[in-house]
Amino acid sequence: MKYIPAFFFVMIIESAFAQTEKRLDSLLRNIVGTGEPGIALYVESAGKVIYNKGFGLADSHANTKIKTNTNFRLASVSKQFTAMGLLLLEKENKISFDDPVNRYLPELPSGIGSKVLIRHLITHSSGIIDYEEIMDNSAGIQLLDADVLNLLKKDDKTYFTPGSNFRYSNSAYALMALIIERISGQSYPQFIKERIFKPLKMNHSLIYEKETPVSNRAMGFARDKNQSLYANDQSSTSAVKGDGGVYTSLQDYKKWTHAIWNNTLIDMQQALSELNFSIKELTQSYYGPGWFYFTKGEPALFHSGSTCGFSTFSVNIPRKKTSIVYLSNIAGNTEPFRKILNVLAEEGINNPSEIFELHQLTR
Repeated sequence: MKYIPAFFFVMIIESAFAQTEKRLDSLLRNIVGTGEPGIALYVESAGKVIYNKGFGLADSHANTKIKTNTNFRLASVSKQFTAMGLLLLEKENKISFDDPVNRYLPELPSGIGSKVLIRHLITHSSGIIDYEEIMDNSAGIQLLDADVLNLLKKDDKTYFTPGSNFRYSNSAYALMALIIERISGQSYPQFIKERIFKPLKMNHSLIYEKETPVSNRAMGFARDKNQSLYANDQSSTSAVKGDGGVYTSLQDYKKWTHAIWNNTLIDMQQALSELNFSIKELTQSYYGPGWFYFTKGEPALFHSGSTCGFSTFSVNIPRKKTSIVYLSNIAGNTEPFRKILNVLAEEGINNPSEIFELHQLTR
């Protein structure tokens, strides 16, 4: 066998990356029309950045284009940060995953507070009632996390015995934000800023608060039944922080991804082994601290988010140093991500096949 210089292999790899970039460019240009909201996409494989671009408008009124530093609402992808907050407090022995919730939230009825454990909240196995089902939609005001607690303390019931089943719960993550506040003595936004964003130099990320401006902000949109575009940035649940309040960009989220790979804040593999709940609908699929977790094939992490005006997806394969991050400022914009994954799979960047089945579980 003849010796082939290493630089030829590098050239082959670079050529393959260029082909992938070209295909993604073509796909996204065809999807995102002129004068419309759009998509920011980041792809890293084997520690090499393959794609990092934005298409479309962040704000049609200001005519600002989406860039890699444009801040999007993460929706439920935010749950990773709320879960990390509790992981950090547990690491400092300020909390145990087996603590009953009423140790920190005594307002809850005993049938909930004494039976639901912290680990049940984190892994969506608490059975706590969805606050969206019992809130007053006619009130015309935005709920806060404290309002979620006030709703839940009125009824001493759960959907099932805590710890016996999986049911995705925004209520649980709102309660987690309140627990973080009560243990730390800080507001939830301040705690996440001081303990996660600052150490990771995610300098432009924040938890949404109505009075706090968001730099480089992407505004949310939707389409009506005639497919006409309209502003759709806020709803009655948009101010609940623990279940979906993070704003961040591709630039900052990359730092978060690398922190997971490098165990900068927490040993994520250990956290997943200690905190996981099996999802009956899919074999070898679990929910861990803020992530869906696949063990079939190459272990992978996944989460998606869908809320008023925004669609988000994050795929993370730690051992392969692979990350796929999709941020869009239009509601229900799922199909482009499916097409992106198809292109990446054809280019040799594999991704879990169960993604969209699990996406349906996030409601």
